[in-house]
Amino acid sequence: MDLLRHLRYFVTVAEERHFGRAAERLHMAQPPLSQQIRRLEAEVGAELFVRTTRRVDLTAAGSAYLERARAILAAVDDAADEARRVAAGAVGRLAIGCVGSATYSLLPDLSRRLAEELPGVDFAFRGEMLVADQVEALRTGAIDLALLRPPVDDASLTLTTLREERLVVAVPVRHRLATRRWLRVADLAGTDLIVHSAGRRSAMYGVVRALFAQAGVDPHIRHEVGETSTLATLVAGGLGVAVVPEPVQALALSGVVYVPLARPVPTVELAVAHRSDRTEAHLLRTLGLVRELVSG
Repeated sequence: MDLLRHLRYFVTVAEERHFGRAAERLHMAQPPLSQQIRRLEAEVGAELFVRTTRRVDLTAAGSAYLERARAILAAVDDAADEARRVAAGAVGRLAIGCVGSATYSLLPDLSRRLAEELPGVDFAFRGEMLVADQVEALRTGAIDLALLRPPVDDASLTLTTLREERLVVAVPVRHRLATRRWLRVADLAGTDLIVHSAGRRSAMYGVVRALFAQAGVDPHIRHEVGETSTLATLVAGGLGVAVVPEPVQALALSGVVYVPLARPVPTVELAVAHRSDRTEAHLLRTLGLVRELVSG
């Protein structure tokens, strides 16, 4: 810190070309300032100023030293500013993984809001992720936050429930059930069903199987798919119906209508998760913005 103080003294004298004015600018007496400059010259091993009774001028060594001194002070100031911004959560890198419905219903507004509120944070987004893949990506650090569906059996993660999402039935527009005001699970008996893949450990696959089991209906599964967008596309193509979270309607595909399920309407949770040992300021600020966006 003594060196930085001496550099600031030196630059001020070099800019003012006068010890008296430099001392006033530094809010100190002139003799101590002159002594500090002499000490700096002794440490450098070269005279930096040519002194007269009226002013001081830089020597050739002083001119060279001034250029480096200014660069050092600028770098120190930049480092301090960067440290303050990091501490405030204004800079950093963050990857967010989303389940299918969150990809379409939340990600557009979330990415826009994050760009506005945290322009210094470099965000990356991965959509259409299955929960098992999200959990593994959180563990390895491939992603930092996940919008996913509980339950998640991993003590290393912190989950915060964001909202409950109602389940609806996606039906082809020309299907016999498309004009219904609401549907019971029993109404889907014998109907071709499109579901998320069991082999890829989809959370929604388990939700749909449990829903049919509770209603005592054996689901007639025709297609299993990996992505929500593919599922909705197959419904639009008339290949079957699908039970999906209500936000999937954000896809707005022609050829699909969404029919509510009868009361009591089943729901699924959407939560945000991160590793419990992650406490960086930019991550915590992003968590706050996610919660604010969903609650608003």
